[in-house]
Amino acid sequence: MTAESAEKLLAPVLSAFWDDPTSWTLDTYRAHEGYEGLRKALAMKPDDVIAYVKESGLRGRGGAGFPTGMKWQFIPQGDGKPHYLVVNADESEPGTCKDIPLLFANPHALIEGIVIACHAIRSSHAFIYLRGEVVPVLRRLHAAVREAYEAGYLGKDVLGSGLDVDITVHAGAGAYICGEETALLDSLEGRRGQPRLRPPFPAVAGLYACPTVVNNVESIASVPAIMNRGKEWFRTMGSEKSPGFTLYSLSGHVAAPGQYEAPLGITLRQLLEMSGGMRPGHRLKFWTPGGSSTPLLTDEHLDVPLDYEGVGAAGSMLGTKALQCFDETTCVVRAVTRWTEFYAHESCGKCTPCREGTYWLVQLMRDIEAGKATMSDIDKIADIADNINGKSFCALGDGAASPIFSSLKYFREEYEQHVTGRGCPFDPAKSTLWADDRTAHLEVNA
Repeated sequence: MTAESAEKLLAPVLSAFWDDPTSWTLDTYRAHEGYEGLRKALAMKPDDVIAYVKESGLRGRGGAGFPTGMKWQFIPQGDGKPHYLVVNADESEPGTCKDIPLLFANPHALIEGIVIACHAIRSSHAFIYLRGEVVPVLRRLHAAVREAYEAGYLGKDVLGSGLDVDITVHAGAGAYICGEETALLDSLEGRRGQPRLRPPFPAVAGLYACPTVVNNVESIASVPAIMNRGKEWFRTMGSEKSPGFTLYSLSGHVAAPGQYEAPLGITLRQLLEMSGGMRPGHRLKFWTPGGSSTPLLTDEHLDVPLDYEGVGAAGSMLGTKALQCFDETTCVVRAVTRWTEFYAHESCGKCTPCREGTYWLVQLMRDIEAGKATMSDIDKIADIADNINGKSFCALGDGAASPIFSSLKYFREEYEQHVTGRGCPFDPAKSTLWADDRTAHLEVNA
């Protein structure tokens, strides 16, 4: 397949006008049929909107791929309690970088989606929990919310429909654990961000003990296009079980990293053909399909369909579609050690398997990388990961175990080389997780 034919597979919807000089403004958004989906949704009954989104097949774009319409349907009706919509924009996982660019370039897609979702679940108040470090995005999001209020898309009696919707933008304080939906809710309520015991689930007792829907940014931002162009149009893309378009974040040792919006089911091989492949003179060694918390794959999996079923069958998870690509200069042990350090640092400490397990994984991984370990230590990290996986309070522990299991599955020999050779077999000048000018200079002059 040529690069030209591969590019025809792209489906720019959310990213259709990101290259516009003022893509984030209300005027630009309305010039591209912005808020037309909202008008159509407001003409429908709330339950009909839920059914429409459910029939479209839209699945959550935050990792697990749970059907969005079904999640909305779980909200009890006639309970006399306020209902809340919470948008999870606390994007903090290594390699994951789709929601922040989306909010920076096209925040009104999210705002329109929020109003549609609030109409569907009968909510009058939505919260956007944004990663606090991204101050430029925070400012742009605040500006977009102000524009929406001034234009009558937010506030009292939205577009004369009788619907009242307010949005609160909340900046987090930099805790990865707050990306877990119940920890996010605790943080919003002013408490320390730690996962809650479930049940009760957020749909029954979420924010302020009221029925709450927690959705990812991309999930909600995809709704306006579905309402405007139709569920049948949405289903023309992707596969039967994973329909629609999505953002793939390509990063690492690639010639042209960035966001590639394509139908679900495209392959990494096709995405690399569009982006110019790996950096010149290098080949793919391993990659993650959905961020550092998903089991890594190798060059044997270049033709795996990047949808929920295809990646699952390959032994990993689609997750957030964060495709981190590493070439042959990368030491797998070093990469996994850095990821493990991240999870140990970000563990909230609430449960013993994660708190203690990630700590000891870091100690052993550092010893292996430095050539101070024994062969039994390799089996020991597998055993510790097994004691974390599925036994921690939330999915952070599972995410920490994934790189360990998958790297041992495909690159155990490399671990053993660190032990037998008493150190990393890779040249420190060339073994880098991400390409930079310094490394390129060293390689040219090596």
